[in-house]
Amino acid sequence: MSMTAAVSSLPIPSAAATHWAEGGGIEVLPRIFEDAITLAVLRRPLPYELLAGALAQTQARHPLSFAWRGEPGDALRAALREALHCPVVCGPLVEDIQTLAEAMAFLFDTDEVGLRLRRLDTPMCPRFHCDHLPVRLVTTYLGPGSEWLPETAVDRAGLGAPHPDKPAIVLADAAIQRLEAGDVALLKGSGWIGNEERGLVHRSPAMDSSQQRLLLTIDPA
Repeated sequence: MSMTAAVSSLPIPSAAATHWAEGGGIEVLPRIFEDAITLAVLRRPLPYELLAGALAQTQARHPLSFAWRGEPGDALRAALREALHCPVVCGPLVEDIQTLAEAMAFLFDTDEVGLRLRRLDTPMCPRFHCDHLPVRLVTTYLGPGSEWLPETAVDRAGLGAPHPDKPAIVLADAAIQRLEAGDVALLKGSGWIGNEERGLVHRSPAMDSSQQRLLLTIDPA
């Protein structure tokens, strides 16, 4: 059964006590529609065949930066095959990206999605922040995953552009959480109606000089 078909048969559970939900089945993703939930995480291992395609993107001489907007389908597959390094080993990676794009379009009832796949050598957004959009899908195929904060560990007065008079954003360093490679996460931002003051606070992970990261983000268009 495809991810999209399986999601369509799932009920949306009642609100949870915490503002995040995680699990090993796709039924966790629709929980992002619960008012209390600002992060829904599908924990999943990545098969070797998919990892081979991801690894090829980090070993190529030229960095990968792929951006696409449109209806998930054959056009997306074709664009990915043209853009990816070493396409002969990238079939499973292409199909995984296609599946996630279809699921995102289905969940949020949209014909189009905006998608970016990037190889990163340095943190893209190293400061904790909140996205000013309704929702974003994030998954890291290789390298360290995104870091996020439970609401109890955030001082929102510190968000935004840094300033000497602002307090520290993080109330307790030990509370910082991290997504793992392979995890599929839906992050609710301040653009979600009713969530204007509760967008998930997150950042790019720190990376040393030997690390690279292959990051996919998908937004409903």
